[in-house]
Amino acid sequence: MGRRALRKIDPTLDLSGRLRTIDQLPRPWDAAALFGRRVPLEVEVGSGKGLYLRRAAAERPATDFLGIEVAGRYARFAAAGLIKAGLQNALVVHGDALRVFGELLPDLSLAAVHVYFPDPWWKKRHRRRRVMCEAFLRDVERTLVPNGSLHFWTDVAEYFQTALNLIAAHTSLHGPLPTPETPAEHDMDYRTHFERRVRKAGDPVHRAEFRKR
Repeated sequence: MGRRALRKIDPTLDLSGRLRTIDQLPRPWDAAALFGRRVPLEVEVGSGKGLYLRRAAAERPATDFLGIEVAGRYARFAAAGLIKAGLQNALVVHGDALRVFGELLPDLSLAAVHVYFPDPWWKKRHRRRRVMCEAFLRDVERTLVPNGSLHFWTDVAEYFQTALNLIAAHTSLHGPLPTPETPAEHDMDYRTHFERRVRKAGDPVHRAEFRKR
């Protein structure tokens, strides 16, 4: 299921307040330099249109959220959504999440990591490009604080089982913990736009949560 075309962003909108590239992130890492405070930080890998970032930031103002999106047009769209919503506790990074985790994020720096509907890279020769790989999962475990959580959702059963096997083999994260599906209270009451499309099509969503011991 491919991505749909995006609405145009107002060309007069200044995105600089909510959008960064990897090269613009602080080195060494300092979340306070990005958000102006020190509170729990959560990261979403593959933010897409930014629905999760907007909802989570609005519902939990005492937490900061960093969304990482490799596609430039989606990163800009998500940042524009944060600006329009007036949200100061979320930021979008345009770049490769594996680089952000591997090069920048220090140990014990994240309260949660969210990975929702990542690209499954269907062809076997391309599966090495999947974000849910051994190196990334080890970085997730390293960067999570004790009792921090990893949330992974996908509509691809094979990818889900492969990821669960990797987590079991290469980390000591506790899980998978059950994550039941809840009924949508309105037309946009979904974790992401992709979840909305999948559930409206009647297709199953595979969900799991893991906790750092």
